[in-house]
Amino acid sequence: MSETTASSLEEIKTVAAEGAVVETEETIVREPKIDEQGRSYATGKRKTAIARVWIKPGNGKITVNGKDQADYFGRPVLQMIIKQPLVAADRKDQYDVVCTVKGSGPSGQAGAVRHGISKALTYYEPALRGVLKKGGFLTRDSRAVERKKYGKAKARRSFQFSKR
Repeated sequence: MSETTASSLEEIKTVAAEGAVVETEETIVREPKIDEQGRSYATGKRKTAIARVWIKPGNGKITVNGKDQADYFGRPVLQMIIKQPLVAADRKDQYDVVCTVKGSGPSGQAGAVRHGISKALTYYEPALRGVLKKGGFLTRDSRAVERKKYGKAKARRSFQFSKR
């Protein structure tokens, strides 16, 4: 080590020993994003599905593409997936959710709606961000079907080899 590096290391150690506190991060205060009609809007995505979600105070009704969520998503697992962010934030019967979703299939659409609800909740109540982030609801699930390549039977599968 050179003399300049050694002396700068000693200075850093003495400053640290004296208890000097260096604050580099500031606390970020997020403001609610609410439109004139008292709603928050967010877009959720999963696979090739895109969900546009609006939330507003209400009694807990979830509407997907003009239908009740129980009618649109017939499987109970998909209904549970949609409600996960509201249950985690303990706001199950406090917000009405209206969303339109297109693309992909039922599972991808349910994931997109869940992502959209989570983002809209954080826009309406920024204090809920920590709870939803910890539950993993704000992270977009980027897994999607891999494209088919030329010279291959599927994305990676080769055609059967024939020796003769």
